[in-house]
Amino acid sequence: MSQAERYAERITVPLHQIAHSRAGDKGDRLNLSLFAYDPRHYEILVEQVTEARVQALLAHRGTSCVRRYLMPNLAGMNFVIDDVLQGGVNGALNLDGHGKTLSFLLLGMEVEIDREQLGY
Repeated sequence: MSQAERYAERITVPLHQIAHSRAGDKGDRLNLSLFAYDPRHYEILVEQVTEARVQALLAHRGTSCVRRYLMPNLAGMNFVIDDVLQGGVNGALNLDGHGKTLSFLLLGMEVEIDREQLGY
């Protein structure tokens, strides 16, 4: 199969179709975990949900640093994100600076996946 044929078999989906997320915040630091529903999709997460993409996704929040820690035995990863909560839950002037809302933003990120891996 040529590269063009393989690319034609790939589709773009939001992360929430293949993964789930949990969040925790402490001060102005956020932990976002991301776990594949199906361990076969873990490599897609590793390849496409990078520190750089997460940093770009949260840039509007003033994020200064994103570190990713891989957990291959759990088919997941954890992101530690600094300066994303605009001073922290108790110090921010916004209405909802909690990390939970940002996990939903992460799950809206799009990834490419082979159509056959989704079963359609």
